[in-house]
Amino acid sequence: MKTDLSGKVALVNGGSRGIGEAIAHGLADCGATVVLSSRKIEGVQGVADDIIAKGGKAVAKVCHAGHLDQVQALINEIGEEFGRLDIVINNAATSPYYGPAIDNPPEAFDKSVDVNLKGPYYMMAYAVPLMIKNGGGRIVNVASIAALASLPGQAVYSMTKAGLVSLTKSFAKEYGHAGVRVNAILPGVVETKFAEALTTDPRIQKWMAKIPAGRAGQPEDMVAGVLFLVSDESAYTTGTALVMDGGAML
Repeated sequence: MKTDLSGKVALVNGGSRGIGEAIAHGLADCGATVVLSSRKIEGVQGVADDIIAKGGKAVAKVCHAGHLDQVQALINEIGEEFGRLDIVINNAATSPYYGPAIDNPPEAFDKSVDVNLKGPYYMMAYAVPLMIKNGGGRIVNVASIAALASLPGQAVYSMTKAGLVSLTKSFAKEYGHAGVRVNAILPGVVETKFAEALTTDPRIQKWMAKIPAGRAGQPEDMVAGVLFLVSDESAYTTGTALVMDGGAML
């Protein structure tokens, strides 16, 4: 049975490519009006145009997840334009440094925290009141298996993703009574431009060949889990972290 999201307004932050783009298409295919945001309009406008060309509904907006004034402005704009916000997908992330933990420069540390933790925190903080006005909503935070086991060369990235899982549980606990469900997905190594440093690393390639799925994930592999978490079928699911890694953590 296909998920029906007709009449719902969904925000996909970090929707210009990779996992975010795949999720945006999945939401639109189910009837949602998708608001795509990224720090540059060109990328998300192209995705929005693709969705519209396929008969879906989408608009593109500029929002840098690490700039709180832009995050607040985006939620305000959605409220004014649509009068509601039913679904938020926090997908925007950054990993500006890949290497030994002791060499991570402070500016890279700060950027990772701003985009991967502070951004999703305030995206939820600004979105929740708008959701509550219309009876509730569904939030899915795109974390990572790095939240469970620090990936090589990504100490700070792993820390922020563990923090995002913690935020997921906190918001789920605080706002469940108001009809807001908050969950996270934890992708494994997915073949995207963002993860190129990992997917091209011979050590990671050797490791991926040994996992039960026998391959790296594709962005499309993440869509079904998200659709479940934003649908009525998961009405009794909140505060969970859905691992989608092809069995890598086994």
